[in-house]
Amino acid sequence: MSDWFEAEHHVERAHEAYEAGLWDRAESELRQALALNPYQAEWYFNLGLTLDAAGRCAEALDAFQHALDLDPDDVQTLASLGATALRADKPELALEWLTRAREKEPTRVETLAFLIDAYARLDRHEDAEAVYYEGLHLDADHPLLYANMAESLIDRNELPKAVHCLREAAARDPGMARIHARLADAYADMGRLERARQLYLCELRTNPGDLETLLDLGSLLVEMNRLAEAGEKFRRVLELDSANVDAHFSLGDLALRQARHHDAERSLGLVMRLDPEYPHVRRRLARLWLDRGELLEARRLLRREMRDVRATPADFAVEDLIELGELLLDARLARDSIAVWTIVAERRPRDAEAWHHLSVACFQTGELNRGLAAGRRAVRLRPRSPRTLHNLALASVQQGQLDRAASYIRKASRIEPDDHALRRLRLTLWLHRFAGLIGSLPVGSRRRR
Repeated sequence: MSDWFEAEHHVERAHEAYEAGLWDRAESELRQALALNPYQAEWYFNLGLTLDAAGRCAEALDAFQHALDLDPDDVQTLASLGATALRADKPELALEWLTRAREKEPTRVETLAFLIDAYARLDRHEDAEAVYYEGLHLDADHPLLYANMAESLIDRNELPKAVHCLREAAARDPGMARIHARLADAYADMGRLERARQLYLCELRTNPGDLETLLDLGSLLVEMNRLAEAGEKFRRVLELDSANVDAHFSLGDLALRQARHHDAERSLGLVMRLDPEYPHVRRRLARLWLDRGELLEARRLLRREMRDVRATPADFAVEDLIELGELLLDARLARDSIAVWTIVAERRPRDAEAWHHLSVACFQTGELNRGLAAGRRAVRLRPRSPRTLHNLALASVQQGQLDRAASYIRKASRIEPDDHALRRLRLTLWLHRFAGLIGSLPVGSRRRR
């Protein structure tokens, strides 16, 4: 009997600690209670809530599973398993738990709201929308229905509808976590930058220490070319969290934009020490070394980046590959650049710029035929491109295809009649024609000339 009372006291103290936000203490008290009485589903459930609040999703899932083993029909536990699986970025697992919760209690709107999120993350947007309307039929004032549907709409680039849903969610629950920041994200994606800025500031008035919002606002201010204000936001993040890698990277990137190379080197170098695999940092440092003329150091970083690209190309977004491809060309690593631009062209077969860069890389390595093929593809997609026509003409001269070279030069000259590079190329072509003419004359004639 004394063990039972002692366990209850531990649970009471755990509740007090939980309410005070003392997750470690709450966990300790609950584990002591469970050590005395391991057959209480509710206590395991509370332990799951505590671990989830502390951001320890994997352990929370384990605690909720123990609770479910003791009480297999508890809908709240099933729903919590689903919600925590979503926070752990395991949408397939979340869908399994939430579907079971829905089967046991079809009218539970919170379960439907989480189901919308699970379906959206699995790109099953039609299913998400069907559940959304089902939820509205049950409770049209549930804010989470609107908030989660908005994420599905954002994924489909239906931004005006997403904004509508987020505004509905904010109207029903103004205190919802980061609701104004999420609205700001949507407005920023729509190009309404000033409105996005105002909404980020609104979020910060409610939660001035929110690091994610401060970082998002800083990035928006960079896009608005309000660089001094952006720097203030990133430095504010570091005041709150001195080891925040995102803030250090953003300050380094900002310094690089402003040609403050010493500050950029310090910030980006710190990012490399804190997280050597941080996205973009190697490319930013490579740009810094190239700007400073330190070619060997830049090449070292770019070759490390290329190892990752070759190992897992699907992990790199097209924009990242484009940046890398341009840097490789600047660093005169043309063969590596060919590999990158080939991937970009495969993913964006109608991107004339990708084919142009692929042709440039091929020409630099002496692969003239492949370069000509890529260049012609670029011209078909974007006929008025003097750069590509110039390169095609030069490669044609090198192959001795002088008539074709002359055709490319004429087309480019109609677009850019005052281009000095084209004038030089026209002279080069004339010299090749003249040399060919001299070479075709009889020996005596050549001496007379």
